[in-house]
Amino acid sequence: MNSVWTIARKELNDSLRNRWLVAIALVFATLALGIAWFGAAASGQVGYASTPATIASLASLGIFLIPLIALLLAYDAIVGEDEGGTLLLLMTYPISRSQLLLGKFLGHGLTLALATLIGFGVAGLAIAALVEDVEIGNLAIAMLRFIGSTVLLGWGFIALAYLVSVRVGEKPVAAGLALAIWFFFVLIFDLLLLGSLVASEGKLNADLLPWLLMLNPTDIYRLLNIVAFGNGPQLTGVLSLGADLPIGMAGLWAALVLWVALPLAGALVLFRNRRI
Repeated sequence: MNSVWTIARKELNDSLRNRWLVAIALVFATLALGIAWFGAAASGQVGYASTPATIASLASLGIFLIPLIALLLAYDAIVGEDEGGTLLLLMTYPISRSQLLLGKFLGHGLTLALATLIGFGVAGLAIAALVEDVEIGNLAIAMLRFIGSTVLLGWGFIALAYLVSVRVGEKPVAAGLALAIWFFFVLIFDLLLLGSLVASEGKLNADLLPWLLMLNPTDIYRLLNIVAFGNGPQLTGVLSLGADLPIGMAGLWAALVLWVALPLAGALVLFRNRRI
């Protein structure tokens, strides 16, 4: 465990030295405050609308931003060390490959978690301080749920980036595959699902369709932050299928955790078999 934490601390220190943590936190805080006060500008209103609307807007932004940041943070975790000639050196130390990978994951995960907590936490505190009629309790619960799900989403894409990083031998290839993962889950998946629905003219298995959303962590993330409000923001588009899921909030949280655990387990298996 000491070896894992040593590697994690080194990754966290690198993120602090490279200003990754500060930059991500500033981006999150700025965008969150902008959405909170100007998210309803298209409808002719400026100012804080409501907690459900704000969280729904932040979640819609999060599915574009969080996966991209997570993939950029971690795509070269192993292949970068290999290309730089330091991976072989690291393997001469008394640490296993699993400890190295888990330590790097912990370091990158803590970087993203701290940036998320600071960035969105500052936005939540600003809303609580500046909006007169906001319900502090509801706001706190909603922000904590949003921050927790955002961290899990980011960790899931860090794990996916590790799957790529341990499999390929060159950083440009890893970068290209990381970008392809982002495009697939953020842009293409829902289009394919919606296109299948339209092309089949509703003939697809109605019981199976809602479960297909579980194949995309960004859809699970949005469901978590919208369904929780009950009569708040309505599910639209492909997400409307989620209204028929029988698993509830606990099932959605479990599904998001699986999107962290399974890719990370796959990365561990591939890394143990990688030739160095």
